Amino acid sequence: MRQIILDTETTGLEVAQGHRIIEIGCVEFLDRRPTGRTFQRYLNPERDIDPGAQAVHGLSGAFLAGQPRFAEVVEEFVAFVAGAELIIHNAPFDVGFIDHEFGRLPPPQRLLTDLCTILDTLSLARQLHPGQRNSLDALCKRYRVDNSNRELHGALLDARILADVYLAMTGGQGALTLQPQAEEGGSAARASRAKRRGLVEIPIVRASAEELEAHERALDAVAKASKGKCLFRVAPEATAAD
Repeated sequence: MRQIILDTETTGLEVAQGHRIIEIGCVEFLDRRPTGRTFQRYLNPERDIDPGAQAVHGLSGAFLAGQPRFAEVVEEFVAFVAGAELIIHNAPFDVGFIDHEFGRLPPPQRLLTDLCTILDTLSLARQLHPGQRNSLDALCKRYRVDNSNRELHGALLDARILADVYLAMTGGQGALTLQPQAEEGGSAARASRAKRRGLVEIPIVRASAEELEAHERALDAVAKASKGKCLFRVAPEATAAD
């Protein structure tokens, strides 16, 4: 199974306001293990950057002016992600921006979902941890993923962090940072992990007559010591009332 953990940085929050991608970062996994292959490009957005966005990622217009445009790297990007499952936190945001960039190119029109399947880790986190904060930072804290080196957001750095979080959320094998991962999330998390691991046949071993007799003797001793208040044995009158 080939998976690509993907993140983007942008000039602002709203693609409808003409904001553009300024960085794409991808980390490749094969059968839940990192291959060492990455894709990372800074992009010239051909527009100004919102001050609030720049405060988050620290990328300036002067620096990005010397970077390639999306049209110049699109084929390399498509070749890297095509056919993979994309793992993205808050996928509608990143997918919307990438599809917007595709839409600015000459025909034929492409959509990211035509090239890949998408798994949104924000939606997955909300299923596993309903009613809790599920930002990437919150998930790092919950699953003990070290993000202490991240002073500013960066697409490739955030993709690496998301890779560790995703592995912890779905079983914990093969984390990039090799940090011990917390087994959290309750029954929903365990059910999700069990589903991904596949069905396991569990043998049923029934007690023998000798074991049942020994069990009854143990219950007799408990009933005597508790003066008839053995919770493991229902009184006949209670059974009849039920």
